[in-house]
Amino acid sequence: MQGLFVTLFMLCLASYSSCKRPVKAIPKKITFSVMDYGAVGDGVTDDSKAFLKAWGEACDRTGILQVPPKKMFMLNPLKFSGPCKFSSIHFKLKGNVIAPNSIEAWREYNDKTKWIQIVNVNGLIINGGGQIDGRGSPWWKDCYVDSCPRPKALLINNCNNLHLSGTHHVNSPKSQISINQCKNATLSYLTIIAPGNSPNTDGIDIAQSSFIYIHHSTISTGDDCIALNDGTSNINITYINCGPGHGISIGSLGRNGAYDTVEQVYVSYCSFNGTTNGVRIKTWQGGSGYVRNVKFEHITLTNTYNPIIINQEYRNIASKENLNQESGVEIIGVIYKDVKGTSASEVAINLNCRSSKGCSDIIMEEINIAPSNTMAICNYARGKASFVSPKVPCLV
Repeated sequence: MQGLFVTLFMLCLASYSSCKRPVKAIPKKITFSVMDYGAVGDGVTDDSKAFLKAWGEACDRTGILQVPPKKMFMLNPLKFSGPCKFSSIHFKLKGNVIAPNSIEAWREYNDKTKWIQIVNVNGLIINGGGQIDGRGSPWWKDCYVDSCPRPKALLINNCNNLHLSGTHHVNSPKSQISINQCKNATLSYLTIIAPGNSPNTDGIDIAQSSFIYIHHSTISTGDDCIALNDGTSNINITYINCGPGHGISIGSLGRNGAYDTVEQVYVSYCSFNGTTNGVRIKTWQGGSGYVRNVKFEHITLTNTYNPIIINQEYRNIASKENLNQESGVEIIGVIYKDVKGTSASEVAINLNCRSSKGCSDIIMEEINIAPSNTMAICNYARGKASFVSPKVPCLV
């Protein structure tokens, strides 16, 4: 009996001791509204300083930066910088933010290539259903293509564990969303819109980033809906509605002799409506590097001009750069499976590979692109095809 009392006493003591141990407090998130820091939200007043002040507080105190609904905030070029004090920060964008409405408003800024930057912030969450409006039409008219620098709307650089969802992005002067040097990012339920004739208004550009998941979004723009550039790997793109636009593109890669790489890309359940391209790989002559381990699967095409295209001779039509150079970016291991729909041109499949490197391990299965008089062009591509219409002559 005495032993039983001793045992019970020790258990009670242990339980009491464990209760007395200090518990690490979880920081409570505080909401910092830009209105509390002087923002007006009338669409005319420059609210940049108020946004930066609210960001500073939220970044330092584990907070939520809130942009309230039913207001319009005009922002000049600005940068939200980290690292922040804790592992996550929440940017709740409910209202609308707009860029200056004229090129002249940018004259005092040395760097005219960036509007909103977010850098060195891990665990960043951006949502809320609000809108980022780049008001790009003056730039499209007076600064066409590469005649002068144009700002990208939202640039996210070196932000790991990013979640961007539910926001609207419209009318950027150039690219709408640029992701660079990020790992483990999810972009979802986005609406990205610009006129079909707006130059270089890519929907989402990705470079030097890995483990990126993009899903359930609508992208209508004047250039690539999604572009994967050098240094991207382990990319999953699914349930994207693209059109108008230039499709989902890998590249361009290898410009000016660069060594560029893209690998481990999976694109599935995507639709292309009235686009210039469907699924595209484009590389410059004279470059080096590789594109490898890519799969396009369950793709739907409607009136798409170039449904399936690989172009190892990509270049600006007006440029004579690299025309006669024999080196190139290797393209290895590309699978096309269950691609169906209609072509707006006679050439539904165009595998324009170069003799020096060519394209190897190209696999096509269950491809059916109408109408029946479409054709395939194939240069220096090696691989296999089964149940493919139109027939690809250089695939066995």
